[in-house]
Amino acid sequence: MENIGLPARLASPASCQRAVPTPYSAVNFMETLLRLLQQDSTVSREDLARQLNLSVEEVNTRIATLEKDGVIRGYQAIVDRERLDKNTVTAFIEVRITPERGGGFDRIAERIAKFDQVVSCYLISGGYDLLVVVQGASLREVASFVSEKLSTIESVISTATLFRLKTYKENGALLTADTPEDRLSVSP
Repeated sequence: MENIGLPARLASPASCQRAVPTPYSAVNFMETLLRLLQQDSTVSREDLARQLNLSVEEVNTRIATLEKDGVIRGYQAIVDRERLDKNTVTAFIEVRITPERGGGFDRIAERIAKFDQVVSCYLISGGYDLLVVVQGASLREVASFVSEKLSTIESVISTATLFRLKTYKENGALLTADTPEDRLSVSP
């Protein structure tokens, strides 16, 4: 069985003896558990146990192990910022950098990721090296971050900033569904 980055004690068949219904491999089982938690991290452990054909204790043990091993890094709500605060600005900043000798892109990306304004930071392929997601109270605040903090880092060659205008789907959740203005009228 292929271990796709899961700790050996989680991906081994022994760790999933009675837990896995027949069609699942150990890796698929763990992926299923993680997918269920990503879809709704507030789902009760009892519901998870029922869906995975496990005892609640087994689910608790497996989740605790995933947390301890750093596979699960936290739990978050998906927030529709447009319904909450129309003044929040989200920018996607493409950053071209010169990799460091002996550190490549990692040290620079980690430095950028530590800024409070940075929500996410990804190494990407294509014309740019990093994609940095930034939030601010205004366009000016985001522009100041780019010009005063991000662009002044020695390894940063160039940036391109794109602003989010509207979010349709985030982390698998549709944000436009079930809003009164989106419903079509039904006529008999």
